[in-house]
Amino acid sequence: MKSRETIGWDDTHTCIRYIDQTRLPGHYIVVLCRTVQRLATAIRRLEVRGAPALGVAGAFGVALAAATCKKKDFASFRAEIRKKGDLLTATRPTAINLSWGVNRVLCALERADSIDAAKKIALAEAKAVAREDEACCHAIGEYGAALLPGRCTVLTHCNAGALACTTWGTALGVIRSAIEQGKEVKVLACETRPLLQGARLTAWELSHDGIDVTVITDSMAAHLMRTSTIDAVVVGADRITGDVVFNKIGTYMHAVCARHHAIPFYVAAPLSTFDHERTEKDVVIEERSRDEVARCGTRITVPEGVKVRNPAFDATPMELVTAVITEQGVLHLPLDMKALIRHRTIR
Repeated sequence: MKSRETIGWDDTHTCIRYIDQTRLPGHYIVVLCRTVQRLATAIRRLEVRGAPALGVAGAFGVALAAATCKKKDFASFRAEIRKKGDLLTATRPTAINLSWGVNRVLCALERADSIDAAKKIALAEAKAVAREDEACCHAIGEYGAALLPGRCTVLTHCNAGALACTTWGTALGVIRSAIEQGKEVKVLACETRPLLQGARLTAWELSHDGIDVTVITDSMAAHLMRTSTIDAVVVGADRITGDVVFNKIGTYMHAVCARHHAIPFYVAAPLSTFDHERTEKDVVIEERSRDEVARCGTRITVPEGVKVRNPAFDATPMELVTAVITEQGVLHLPLDMKALIRHRTIR
């Protein structure tokens, strides 16, 4: 079973290479990103998206900043790299992996004693982040696959697949690993309004892998939980605090419905997604543009002058989560956040 590399480093052109997810499913476009400003735009526009992929993007972004920096003085060089790191971190305030990836490479740069050494260290550390992400997703997949019956239907929301990571995926990695083990898994992919990451991205990558996937509108989920056999809900996460899971808007609704219908609700996420320093009230939920809701392509779907709310994420209380699947194993409530954070791979 194959999954494409979503984001990586292009040694030939000294730049970041990524799949432009805004063009899917109609067009498969690989972008060569040569500046940090262009990467920041790509992250804001969701050309690159998904918590683990953002962590890798942040890491490579610092490496790119180092590789392209023209400063000759080492102190000025380091100040410029930190400034570029802050620029990247500010693009998506809710997902913690982005700042985690940026900070990991910035911390690695503390070992450098020259500009040349800093450039080499930054790129080596960023490549290590990408390698670890792939291994992490496969580990999550193995642990999560054990939770699924031999024949099952899984509901998922948004896209927590290969496109949200370097390869394989978190929530969809669980499904891929289960299928590799010989299990028969069917997937119900919520379309995920308003940007349709489920319909555009999850359906695209699963269908390309020959996995049985059916797209439903978000509002169908509760009806199908009540009238059909849904064996589990598996989603990803953009940030996990001690009290809630932040994920794509609509996740909380599915968790409430799953609890009512006695369906296990699993969150698949790497330890880099955990935030032991904050609780729900401390985290800013990104509010995106009106046009994402009020327009469909060039067609106006909401009358001009009518207000629109468009939060990108919601928070699911931990008591609605059956378990969190990580690269270290399956975690059940209550979570010991301080113990977990010691296992995070920040060097």
